[in-house]
Amino acid sequence: MKIGVVGLGLIGGSIFKKGQKAGYEMVGVSRSVKEPGVSDDYNTLKECDIVFVCTPMNKTISVLDKLNGLLRPDTIVSDVCSLKEFVSKKNYNYKFIPSHPMAGTENSGWDSSFPGLFEGACWAVTPKDDTDIKDFEILKNVISNLGAETIITTPQEHDRAVALISHTPMLVAQALCKNIEGNELAQKLASSGFRDTTRLALSNTEMANDMVLMNETNIKDVVSLLHKNIENILDNDYKKQAELIKDFRQKLYADKPAR
Repeated sequence: MKIGVVGLGLIGGSIFKKGQKAGYEMVGVSRSVKEPGVSDDYNTLKECDIVFVCTPMNKTISVLDKLNGLLRPDTIVSDVCSLKEFVSKKNYNYKFIPSHPMAGTENSGWDSSFPGLFEGACWAVTPKDDTDIKDFEILKNVISNLGAETIITTPQEHDRAVALISHTPMLVAQALCKNIEGNELAQKLASSGFRDTTRLALSNTEMANDMVLMNETNIKDVVSLLHKNIENILDNDYKKQAELIKDFRQKLYADKPAR
């Protein structure tokens, strides 16, 4: 199987490197990465069986449009955007199946990518109404060989969920950093707990900007929910609430590998 990757940052580079290890014939399209099998020529994708579009969200639609008419009608194309509703509205001459690997680090770029990024990760897939089950199974098999587990959902459910577990936590991490800008003592005392809590503030800024602008409604709903939950925790038996939350958190990650 021949697999193409457009955009070789953290996600695209990791797909490319893991795909090579998994035995696939890999080709990449990038203007900055100079590696065997990589060029800036989209024509190298013409004979691919699957193409992953791993560009920033604000460039994804234009790349999907560019591939229209270039690829074979039986080529399966999947994006990796952290939002799914906005990419699911158009139809193409190839077989488009939106997806999103739930994996990443605070680093970005080809040099930060590595083959094991997806090991034990969930990979959300939002099939379209016309998605053929055979095409879905092919994509699912590739995702499995990249190390991840496929989770089927809808674009709307996906975008709400990532607002809860990814986009709002990133915003909160940024706000916590903003909180101590004017407090020199807090800055001096900040240690491992604050460092770990605010790790998401190091997220790629272009990606973060896309997340906040394109998922604003869901994020605002989650911020409102967060405010209510903080008030409820403080207004009730705090020790009991803290124990219940601690138990929930432990159960949440009990069967998930450390990443």
